Order: sequence, then C-alpha cells, then structure tokens
Amino acid sequence: MDRELLDRAHGLAEESFLAGSGPGGQNANKVATEVQLRVNIYALRLSPPVFARLREAAGSKLTASGDLLITARQHRTQEANRTAARAKLEEMLEAAHREPKKRAKSRVNRVGKVQRLKSKKARGDVKAKRGKVSRSDW
Repeated sequence: MDRELLDRAHGLAEESFLAGSGPGGQNANKVATEVQLRVNIYALRLSPPVFARLREAAGSKLTASGDLLITARQHRTQEANRTAARAKLEEMLEAAHREPKKRAKSRVNRVGKVQRLKSKKARGDVKAKRGKVSRSDW
C-alpha cells in the first residue's frame, strides 16, 4: 500500500473528541479524551476488490452514507488516542490491500478413495448389526 493513500485518508479524516469512559479516574469526567475518527471510504477512491474487502472488514463501523467510524479510548490522553485511532485506520487499509491467498484444490488418490469406502462399509456393517435380533438370527 502506498504512502499517498494513507496521507489522503488522514487528510479526509474528521476527528471529534468525546468524554469517553475508560482510564483517567476523575479526569475522565472532565476531559474529552476519546477520539472518534470519521473517514468517507468513497472519497478514498479505492479499487473495487480493495473497496469490497474494506467494507467487509469494517462491518458495523461503516455507516449507510459510507463513513467509517473508528474510536479510540484506551489511553488517558487525547494525543495518544488520536495516534491509536490513526493506527487502526492504517491497519484496516493495509488489511484491505492484502489479497487473500487462493485455496489450492486437493485431490484424493485412488488408494485414499478405496480406504475411505472400505471404512464406510465397515461402519455400515457395525450399524446394521445393532438392530433387533429376530428368531431367524439364532
């Protein structure tokens, strides 16, 4: 992922500060340290596959208007929470740019198929012998 996209994302990000719960003691009630980062993902101009992966990764953090909401409140200071929120944004964008690995199809060889069918037959025989015993079986 290129630095230009990250700079564009940070430039488009709107920050708002809330009096968040979390660490800070009595200070938490007085100071707005929780950071809420809002980025419109349509304005990022991502390629369709990256855009789809980002939408899937965002989940409930994505609003109907296309805004990605990221909150950070784990630190006591506003600046530390701002850095944490930006790091979360970068992490999500990097994850969206990573293509998932293709699954290689596996094939069972002839011996494997024969063994599987043999074990199925044996298991079926065991289950068949579990029924009621009739007089003709004596």
